[in-house]
Amino acid sequence: MKLFLVLILFFTTLFGKASPPPNIVWIVIEDASPHVGCYGETLIETPHIDRMAREGIRCKNAFVTSPVCSSSRSAMVSGMYQTTLGVHNHRSQTSSGKGGGNADYYDSYKVPNSVKLIPELFRDAGYFVTNKSKTDYNFIPTSKLYHGNDWKKAPADQPIFAQFQLSGGKNRKAKSHADPAKVVLPPYYPDHLVLRQDWAKYLDSWVKTDEEVGKILADLEKAGRLDATAVFLWTDHGVSHLRGKQFLYEEGIRVPMIIRLPKKQRAGTERDDLIEHIDVAACSLSLADIKIPDYVQGRDFLAADYKPRKFVFAARDRCDETVDVLRCVRDSRYKYVRNFMSHVPHAQPSQYKDGKKILQVIRGLHREGKLSEVQSRPFASRRPPEELYDLQSDPHELVNLATEPKHRDRLATMHKVLHQRMTETHDMGLIPEPILEDVGREAGNKYLAFLKTDHSKQTRRLIEVITAGEANESDKLLDFAKSADPSTRYWAAVWLGVNKTAKSKSTLLKLTNDPVPAVRVAAAQALCKLGDLNTLKLLVEHIKDPNLLVGMFALRAIEELGDAGKAHREAIAAAQKSKFEFSRRIARRLTAKWP
Repeated sequence: MKLFLVLILFFTTLFGKASPPPNIVWIVIEDASPHVGCYGETLIETPHIDRMAREGIRCKNAFVTSPVCSSSRSAMVSGMYQTTLGVHNHRSQTSSGKGGGNADYYDSYKVPNSVKLIPELFRDAGYFVTNKSKTDYNFIPTSKLYHGNDWKKAPADQPIFAQFQLSGGKNRKAKSHADPAKVVLPPYYPDHLVLRQDWAKYLDSWVKTDEEVGKILADLEKAGRLDATAVFLWTDHGVSHLRGKQFLYEEGIRVPMIIRLPKKQRAGTERDDLIEHIDVAACSLSLADIKIPDYVQGRDFLAADYKPRKFVFAARDRCDETVDVLRCVRDSRYKYVRNFMSHVPHAQPSQYKDGKKILQVIRGLHREGKLSEVQSRPFASRRPPEELYDLQSDPHELVNLATEPKHRDRLATMHKVLHQRMTETHDMGLIPEPILEDVGREAGNKYLAFLKTDHSKQTRRLIEVITAGEANESDKLLDFAKSADPSTRYWAAVWLGVNKTAKSKSTLLKLTNDPVPAVRVAAAQALCKLGDLNTLKLLVEHIKDPNLLVGMFALRAIEELGDAGKAHREAIAAAQKSKFEFSRRIARRLTAKWP
């Protein structure tokens, strides 16, 4: 409360009378893209959100830095890139959420004392801080973040910082409004009744969400707070579809963002500049006259001296049991996507996504040969390492320009910008998660481990080894396999296996005795791909590794080998009782496959 009194004194001095700092409200909506009236949607009506846009600022080019809920929300509430804080993988070994319960690794997920999360900063400034109704963070806060879930319990003279988490696109029981017959699907999806019905239900969820937004604004007005409140509205990522949620195409990362400032300041403003969702943290702190800490990477785009971003960045890493590493950089016209695991399909096995009827229909049409080339791409066994799209002429990202000579210079520029950002922000994503988990445990915290040590050379080297793998440069990979860095050895083993490099067998056999379990797993899988199925036993042994991520990686390696693991069905079936939910999912799939 001390800082709150200081703020009151500041505003008293500034305006000649006590004027409390503004209230800050965040409305965060799940699983939804900009399909509302003020963004051009015509099949439904969203009057309350449209009114917010008329009375405030509508951002045309707002993006999340991660297209999946837990890492997006972790970035949101810290104001930092999830890849910097070390919370980029979707759910963890901690006891919260759907992860595991591996107490040996809990400290690695604790936010260090040197980093105060945005709710903590508002609490310290004297705000009444609430959150309704979910968190879904990939970390363990070191202190209590919220006073409760109801801002109405705040004293009338105390400013509020209130978060609302609305179910949005997850609410498929909303009253019907959109006509499936009038739905026009993006061209990368087949025109199928089930898909149109699903899209209509998604639009219906926006109508329900709009009603919830209207209720929030009405309650603020009834309490006499609305004119003194800055309301930020956005979604945690795009619609949950095959190319949306979890991926870096526009459908996954481009989100609506509307800001209604106190007393309708800047009403009717439309902004074309590039904005990242972590910028909301910086804007909110600035509006409340709270000093923005140096570690906050978001930018105050409401400041008078704000210089628009030239680029926005986004990253996707492990989502549940599906391991992937994708990065993208986007400017006002072009997007560059880097698939660091181009050797696996876009549509890897995923209990979450494969459980959706829409995915089952699309997979079925693919098996029947009824999809177009564009619609079939997610099921290709490999992806291009690089994708480049002209969003002006190709808004649906259908034509990959990465291999066209006339775009070589632009590709090189975007490539360079992305790699610079990865090194500058201490992006941890290229370190295999089982190895990163041990780094965090040994250092006490992943973020601090990278803050105290310059990992830029390692990042550049990991990009180099992956690039050598994509080019099938076996001699380089064999050299990298001798590296002192376990992450480098891991990626070398992966690509030697992907490329089925015959002369690598002796090197891979040595790596099966590597001191780092994840390297042993990668080497064993590579040898299996070379025809040495004796090493399957090594993969099975690693299922019970104390580091739960090692066990999950071993199970995923077995799954990628097809039916080779059937001989070890009993041991794999036992993993259905693993502490780690995502190991259990893979084990269930394999056990069902081999009755």
